[in-house]
Amino acid sequence: MSNKIYSVITGTGSYIPSKQVTNADFEKYEFFEESGKKIEKPTKEITDKFFEITTIAERRYVADEMKTSDLAHLAAEGAIKSANIDKETLDYIIVANNFGDTRADNRAADHVPSLASKVKQKLGIVNPETVAYDLTFGCPGWLQAVIQADYFIKSGDASKILVIGAEVLSRISDPHDRDCMLYADGAGAVVLEAKESTKPIGILAHKTRSDTLHHAGLLLMGKSYNPDFEKGDDLFLKMNGRRLYQYALETVPQAIKACLEKSNTDITEITKVLIHQANGKMDDAILKRLYALYDIKESPEGVMPMTVGTLGNTSVATLPTLLDLIMKGEMPEHQINKGDKVVFASVGAGMNINAFVYQA
Repeated sequence: MSNKIYSVITGTGSYIPSKQVTNADFEKYEFFEESGKKIEKPTKEITDKFFEITTIAERRYVADEMKTSDLAHLAAEGAIKSANIDKETLDYIIVANNFGDTRADNRAADHVPSLASKVKQKLGIVNPETVAYDLTFGCPGWLQAVIQADYFIKSGDASKILVIGAEVLSRISDPHDRDCMLYADGAGAVVLEAKESTKPIGILAHKTRSDTLHHAGLLLMGKSYNPDFEKGDDLFLKMNGRRLYQYALETVPQAIKACLEKSNTDITEITKVLIHQANGKMDDAILKRLYALYDIKESPEGVMPMTVGTLGNTSVATLPTLLDLIMKGEMPEHQINKGDKVVFASVGAGMNINAFVYQA
């Protein structure tokens, strides 16, 4: 059998802010309905119900002096160090994000220059052949950037690519919308390298779908639910949670199954399912439905590592951060060993869904 080129993850890194925000911290908030009517329930009742629905008990927020590009840079440094490569040999730097370089003093999106350009500058990379650009694809952005990197590598266009997911969601969430408790800040990164092998390794197959016709509006930007909000023109991330939940349950398991079939992988070969984490209960339901497609009633114990309960939803940073924590031994109950097959999957604004199967 002749050698083929595969895309292999050789390094991981992440940045998790130190500021812990618990559900109790939201008990001083005033929440409103979409209609603008104030919710008169005791706030603790709201936060308790939120925990029951999502399993999120706390999340991390970034310090005021930091911007999204700072988080991305720190995660990138970790991945480059982990991969033990010369940063000047990188062919691409791709940064997945949705809101640019959000700042504490200005909620407006800042996309000029791109976060990737800023990260390249912060890394001190001189090489002009290191191409830096951003990708906006909702929460599945990091995974989609990895898919693009795989194409670059397998086409022969690149041998080393840095893929980062970074977001500061705390600055674009409406403090008067209960959904603000979902969102958090963070960054994660990987280095992908071209490796020759006679046996399949690295990324085996990937699958993406976009359901825009009827579902593009499930996540969008809108004004605060508080009609008297002091900055009335500011826009915040808004979500139709009920419809999004149902959409995810109906489509994500099918998309993962299609990806597994594309790679000629049976679900019983999968040792870990790394899925975007916006809601712990939703992910549990997705996993159950995935295995049900194979007539398996119970998923293997420990197959789906979870961080959402303590880190919240960090959008594009969720998957690379989760992977880094596992690879660095920060989640000792979970390992990814040589020969393991892992499926990565995400769902988010667009609505977009993607997945890839990875052979360690």
